[in-house]
Amino acid sequence: MENFAAPARPIVSRMIAAAAADPARAVAFQGAPGANSHVAALEAFPDGLPLPCFDFADAIDAVREGRADCAIIPIENSLHGRVADMHFLLPESGLVITGEHFLGIKHALMGLGSRDEVREAMSHPQALGQCRHWLREHDIKPISYPDTAGAAAVVAERGDPKVAALAPPGAAEIYGLKLLAEGLADAEHNMTRFVVLARAGHATFGDGPYMTTLIFEVKNVPAALYKAMGGFATNGVNMTKLESYQRGGTFAATEFFADVEGKPGDPGLDRALEELRFHTKWVRLLGTYRQARARG
Repeated sequence: MENFAAPARPIVSRMIAAAAADPARAVAFQGAPGANSHVAALEAFPDGLPLPCFDFADAIDAVREGRADCAIIPIENSLHGRVADMHFLLPESGLVITGEHFLGIKHALMGLGSRDEVREAMSHPQALGQCRHWLREHDIKPISYPDTAGAAAVVAERGDPKVAALAPPGAAEIYGLKLLAEGLADAEHNMTRFVVLARAGHATFGDGPYMTTLIFEVKNVPAALYKAMGGFATNGVNMTKLESYQRGGTFAATEFFADVEGKPGDPGLDRALEELRFHTKWVRLLGTYRQARARG
C-alpha cells in the first residue's frame, strides 16, 4: 500500500479491509481508487467490492491467493492498442479468462490551479498517448506514471498548480482536485476492452455467443502461420484478434495471441483447433467466455 500516494492510502486501506471481510465479492483491479479499471469493476460487478492493486501482477496475485474472487484487467484500447501484456502475465498465473467488459474512456485534466498554469500532465502512458494531440496543442509536457487516478493522488500530494493529472473525471472529487478540462481524447471512439480473470474451475459468466482466447507458437518453417490459420477459414470460424509477440529475446520463433468466436465443443472450432495443433509447436487455451458485445 505504501506504493500509493499519501492521499490515496486511507481510501485504499478501507477498500482492502472491505474486500478482506468478504473475498468472494472482491474484484481486484490495477490502479488507485478512481482509475478506469475501478470504474470498469463497478460497472461489471455492481455488487462487487473493488480491491485496488498497484500493478497488474499484484491484481493477479490477489486472485491466485484467494484475496479476490476475480480480477478485471485492461487488455486493449481502440486508440492506443495493447494495454496489459496478458500473453506474458496470464499463461503462468494459473488463472483463466471468464468474461470481458468494454468501457468508454473519458479523460479529464485536473489540478489545483487554473488550466493556464498547467505545464505538465501526469498519467498512465496509455492515457497520455490517447490525448497526445490535445497536450501538444496546449503545450503541456506529458509525464508518465503507472496509473491515471494514482497520478491524481500525486498531484494532490505535491500541491503544485503547474502539475496536473489526466484521469477519469470522478478522480477529481476523490482527491479534492478541480476539473480543468474534459473530453480530451484525440478521437471519440475511445474504448478499452477488459478481461475478467479467475481461478481455474470458476464458472463462465452467462450464455453465448462465446469467445475463446488462445496462444500458440508456430513452427519455424516457411508459411507456418498460413498453414496454422487455414483451419479457421475452412471451418467458418471468425478470428477477431491475432497479435504476434516474441518471448525470451531469441527472435527464433514467434508466438501468437488470438481471439476466436465460439467455444470448445462447437464442431467447427474443434476442427480448426485440431488443425492448428497439427501445424504448431503447441496451443494453449486461456479461456472461453460470453461475448460482451457482438463482433463484426
